[in-house]
Amino acid sequence: VLTRLKPHHLPGIPAEERTLQGWALWKTCLRGIIPSAVLIFAVLGSMGGLPGISNAICTPTEAGAMGAAGAFILAAMHRRLTWPLVRDAMRGTMRITSMVVFILIGSRVFSLVFQGVDGGKWIEHLLSDLPGGQIGFLIVVNIFIFFLAFFLDFFEIAFIILPLLGPVADKLGIDLIWFGVLLCVNMQTSFMHPPFGFALFYLRGISDSLFKNGALPKKVHSRDIYLGAVPFVLLQLVLVAIVIFVPQTVTVFLDKKVEVDLDKVEIPVVEQIDEDALSNSTDELLKELQGEAKEPQK
Repeated sequence: VLTRLKPHHLPGIPAEERTLQGWALWKTCLRGIIPSAVLIFAVLGSMGGLPGISNAICTPTEAGAMGAAGAFILAAMHRRLTWPLVRDAMRGTMRITSMVVFILIGSRVFSLVFQGVDGGKWIEHLLSDLPGGQIGFLIVVNIFIFFLAFFLDFFEIAFIILPLLGPVADKLGIDLIWFGVLLCVNMQTSFMHPPFGFALFYLRGISDSLFKNGALPKKVHSRDIYLGAVPFVLLQLVLVAIVIFVPQTVTVFLDKKVEVDLDKVEIPVVEQIDEDALSNSTDELLKELQGEAKEPQK
């Protein structure tokens, strides 16, 4: 849409710079796409997270290890696997892991204290009495999560806020898997808006590097990056609305619940056995067995 409205904002590559054509261009594109795609499908497929794959062969932690091993293989294939790269990757992994563990410890302490003062019941009564039922609850929660993402990171929201919302959603009859996917889609906007938008920081760092190398004619300011992220945030919010009003976009691959109509359940009733007839037949059977046992003795 933007290319149609303002073509000068997204100019095409000049013809003199299009040095690759035909099979050479396809080969370069496939060389960059296929290894990464195989790595992504290996990680998701091993957890059973792809359509048509219902059986998982490993846990998310083990799938992450598979992803790390695949990343090492890709780095070796591109001849970029060096000790400084491995050391930086290990340091970054330890830093992120430590951050997540401490957030998990803090969220657990907060949850215990909050539940100890019956905060969960207060939240449940507050949100379950909202007008509009499920739709009203979902709208309020998504607006709350969206603005909360301006100040809290994804991990803080996932470990602290979501455990408070889950019981209320369950009480209202909302599918918890669908509810979790919905909130994850909402929280993805936190990567694209300030002040904790990691994607914005990444773009700012890339733009500064390109400007220093002479690849950009002028410096890109943070304001330009923030304004450029607005359309993508709006698209993400449209996706949130689609997930809310068209839940089949999430639940189509989930196992269907088996609904049992109690009015149609038939329980076969065993007819009452005549105890006298059963006793007589048992006596006759014993007499026959005793007679057969005496015949060989004669």
